Amino acid sequence: MSSELLDALVALEKQKGISRDVLVEAIEAALVTAYKRNFDQAQNVRVYLNLDAGEMKVYSRKEVVEEVMDDRLEISLEEAQLINPVYELEDVVEQEVTPRDFGRIAAQTAKQVVTQRVREAERGLIYDEYVDREEDIVNGIIERFDARNLYVGLGKVEAVLPMTEQIPAESYEPHDRIKVYITKVERTSRGPQVFVSRTHPGLLRRLFELEVPEIYEGIVEIKSIAREAGDRSKVSVYTTNEEVDPVGACVGARGVRVQAISDELSGEKIDIVEWSEDPVVFVANALSPSKVLNVEVDEEERSTTVVVPDYQLSLAIGKRGQNARLAAKLTGWKIDIKSETEARDLGIYPPTFVEGEEEEAAQTMEEAFEAAGLQLSEEVDAEQLYDATDELVEEDDVEEEALIQFYADEKE
Repeated sequence: MSSELLDALVALEKQKGISRDVLVEAIEAALVTAYKRNFDQAQNVRVYLNLDAGEMKVYSRKEVVEEVMDDRLEISLEEAQLINPVYELEDVVEQEVTPRDFGRIAAQTAKQVVTQRVREAERGLIYDEYVDREEDIVNGIIERFDARNLYVGLGKVEAVLPMTEQIPAESYEPHDRIKVYITKVERTSRGPQVFVSRTHPGLLRRLFELEVPEIYEGIVEIKSIAREAGDRSKVSVYTTNEEVDPVGACVGARGVRVQAISDELSGEKIDIVEWSEDPVVFVANALSPSKVLNVEVDEEERSTTVVVPDYQLSLAIGKRGQNARLAAKLTGWKIDIKSETEARDLGIYPPTFVEGEEEEAAQTMEEAFEAAGLQLSEEVDAEQLYDATDELVEEDDVEEEALIQFYADEKE
């Protein structure tokens, strides 16, 4: 029995990664229980199992006492000293009590223990493997589904994809391959339970790491993500490398990188914007694709008032307020969007010149018009004004909207 058991334990160690010593300890503990259940000679015993030598022995353990109350647990000092004179009170005396037919019981017990421990060890190994992969992305195959959950095979374990973590627009069929994000791994009586998601923002982050080498290598950093799964997401990115365009790196040549991610998420639209520590710039970027004319910041309330052209108000707000909602979630700032006309009526737009800027603005405006071949006396539409001021604004760092308002005031 011992040689066969030894061969089995060696094979298990190689195939399952379960230590032979761990199994031997478990078998010894189970044999103690089996001995107590089947034999009444002693109740405190130790089993010694030496598979290499083919030995299996049972030793009773009795405490040395002055007066014996239970001879299965205790031994008198006189008897103990007959065994070995060095024994004293409260010592523990061990004597071999291996039954003659204990081998048969041992074989049955060993088989049960090995089977149980193999199952437990496999569960433990699976748990250890997947608990380390929490907040990571994995490939799976849809195996089955019920009224509440969808079950995804990950190889060694079946993961649960709850209905609340499924993308609403997606349809799932058995044997479909999908990428999922591991949100939680739990120990249960049936083994490790893995929970996954298709809606978690972490899934989008990991997909970008897979598709964009600059993000994986740490050159470009994802600062924040706002996601409404299956519909639209916004991602803010940043880099300290002046030679790298963080937005362009994520979009890829002809949009191939972001398109691959969108395809994986069933056509989910993804806006990639550049992060800035300046809330004025960041909020304006976050409201992309809408053009922003002005951003007023209230630091105490952590809120902003944003002015957009009249014709882009609905674009800035988005369908059912989605664009504004995602921008607020992305930036962490409350965003109140006003049209240009409404902002003027409320007196919060346009920006006004500080004292002493009027002369500079006038000179800059005249230069802009001269460069554009226009006259201040001419009627000029908004697009022409923007074109005329763009280049000079960049060079002189003068507020473009203030210049345009200056032109309007001059006309009046």
